[in-house]
Amino acid sequence: MFVLSELKDTVRIAPELFELSLPEAIKDEINRKLANKVLNNVGLCIALQNIVSLGDSIILPGDGASHTEVIFRYIVFRPIIGEVITGKIRSCSREGVHITLGFFDDILIPPAVLQHPSRFEETEQAWVWEYPLEDGGKHDLFMDIGESIKFRVTGEIFEEASPVGGQSSDKASHSSSSASTTEANKTPYRIFGAINESGLGLLSWWAQDNANAEEGDEEDGQEDENT
Repeated sequence: MFVLSELKDTVRIAPELFELSLPEAIKDEINRKLANKVLNNVGLCIALQNIVSLGDSIILPGDGASHTEVIFRYIVFRPIIGEVITGKIRSCSREGVHITLGFFDDILIPPAVLQHPSRFEETEQAWVWEYPLEDGGKHDLFMDIGESIKFRVTGEIFEEASPVGGQSSDKASHSSSSASTTEANKTPYRIFGAINESGLGLLSWWAQDNANAEEGDEEDGQEDENT
């Protein structure tokens, strides 16, 4: 779920930070620049792990700040495809089940990969697994907000928003403004998951099965001791 990414950047240190040691100032600046930001095709940046190397610091003409080329390792959130993660249900919609990990909210489980058969209840705003019973009936299992849920990561999408330049006419200006809003509303990093296999979904669904399995293991252990 978390990986170490080696990155390279030229870090600018303003003159008012010269009283700090260079490594300390660079660490603060890197974290200020990257913490809780999404890097395209890298992931969600969490925290600086360590600095690998520092290049020479230079001061450019007309700029009193120092500029230092830095190679560093950063802790990044980017789950592996196929990895199983436990989160909580943030909300449900016809688009699917929206999951949060607390520090990351843009996780979606589409309807096609929910437990089958499932339906969306408009009044409850919740997805429901129609669990089949042995007598041919069904038992409704609701996916309520706040419930812990285990899912498998099936995909990811990075979207990089690019700035849109202004235009002269009112119509063009309105069009540019709308485009800018669309770009600003883009989610830079989204994860897709699935729960359509045994053992995945709400933890409460499988709690009884897990308890029975543990009881069976304990009984087997006691029989072995008696023999």
